[in-house]
Amino acid sequence: MADPAEGIAVDGTIRTGVDRRLVPVDFEPVLAAAVEAAAIDHASLYVYGSVANGTVRPGSSDVDLLAIGMPSAAAAAQRLSVRFEALCRGVEIASATVSDVDADTDAAYGFRVFLRHYCVHLAGMDLAAGLPHHPADARAARGFNGDIAQHWRRWQQALDSGTVADEVLGRRVGRKTLLAVAGLVSIHDHTWTTDRVRSAERWCEVEPTEAGALHQLVRWATMVERPVRVDLRSALADGGIVSAIVDSFARDIGLWPDG
Repeated sequence: MADPAEGIAVDGTIRTGVDRRLVPVDFEPVLAAAVEAAAIDHASLYVYGSVANGTVRPGSSDVDLLAIGMPSAAAAAQRLSVRFEALCRGVEIASATVSDVDADTDAAYGFRVFLRHYCVHLAGMDLAAGLPHHPADARAARGFNGDIAQHWRRWQQALDSGTVADEVLGRRVGRKTLLAVAGLVSIHDHTWTTDRVRSAERWCEVEPTEAGALHQLVRWATMVERPVRVDLRSALADGGIVSAIVDSFARDIGLWPDG
């Protein structure tokens, strides 16, 4: 679910609605179990997404967690997903390291923005405690999605090799590309959003010729439509919708250096 409080604060910094007090009581057992799992590795643990901003839907939403310094994150996520399958679609634990936060790169800057504005601390050392409020600007948008060209190349390789199921690949393509579209909308409209669906609708107004392809990405991202190989190939081709978004992002925001 989109965060209704997301936008720009009066000082020009990113504003979100994440708050520990907004976590529904029904989800407290999930967080408690995750904290217990993170303690084994002495990891820092955060919750983000719909649970953190109070828009979670029991039974159909994921519980999104971020662990820093937790080698057992994947195994813990699998166990918790089974344990709480009646409450949520799954428990996802993204894994990171301290160096992901500290480096002097676009990726690390985006990580710091995400940690400071989108995550609620649950356990371990709080690496967001000393971080400032970050401006809602092109640097933040680039930190979030300046890797869109790198993803595009990997998606093309995955399509050619057949190593990723079409349905999985389509969802990845839709979600990441539309998040880049949200960055484009943020800079174009002098606002701040990560709402994929609303951003797609707005970008259809800015670039009407891309409307049909953008709507298809929304259907893939929300799993309303199962992609077929010919449509994936069209979306990922040179001159396709992903290529168009990469070009717009490179022009208006900037891409990460290749690496």
